[in-house]
Amino acid sequence: MTNSNIPKRYWSDLKKRLTEEGSELYENIVRLKLKVQDGKLRETDTLDTKGILRLIESIPSPKAEPFKLWLANLGSERIDEVFDPEITVNRAVEYYRKRGYDDKWIKARLTGIVDRFKLTDVWKESGITNSFEYGILTNEIYKEWSGMKANEYKTYKGLRKESLRDNMTDIEVALTDLGEIASA
Repeated sequence: MTNSNIPKRYWSDLKKRLTEEGSELYENIVRLKLKVQDGKLRETDTLDTKGILRLIESIPSPKAEPFKLWLANLGSERIDEVFDPEITVNRAVEYYRKRGYDDKWIKARLTGIVDRFKLTDVWKESGITNSFEYGILTNEIYKEWSGMKANEYKTYKGLRKESLRDNMTDIEVALTDLGEIASA
C-alpha cells in the first residue's frame, strides 16, 4: 500500500512518527507470534480492526486513498443516521434481504431486538449493570431452550464473530424471543 522498497523500515519510521504525533495507535499495537514466509513463528506487530483502519488513515499513499474514501463514506452515512435513524433500520432490512431472509424472519428479528432492550431494561431496574451479569442471564435463557450457552451455540453453528441471532432459523429466533419475553 505504501510502495516502500523497505517495508520494515517504513513501518519503523511510521511507528516513530505516530508516537511523536501523540497517536494512541502505537500504544494499541500487540506483538504476537505469527507464522511468517519462512514458516517460522516470529513476533509480529498486530492491531485490532479499529487500529488497522486508523493506520490506513495515516498512510500517505495513492493506494490507501480508496480505503480512506470508503472510511469517509461510512462516517458520513453514520452521521446521517444520527439525524434520521430510519436510515439505519432500512439498511438493516436491506442487509437481511440481500442475505436471503424473508420479510417474516426480518420482522421477527427486529422485534427480537426491541424485546431484548425491554429485557435488559428490566435487568437494569433489578440492579444488573455489567456485561458479565448480562452474559450469565443470557446463557440461562439459551440453555433452557437449546441446552447450550450462547457461546457454545455459536460454536455449534460454526460462527466466529458473526451475530448468533442473524444466523438463526425462524424457530430459533422465536425460541430466543420467547425465552427473553418470559424472563422479563
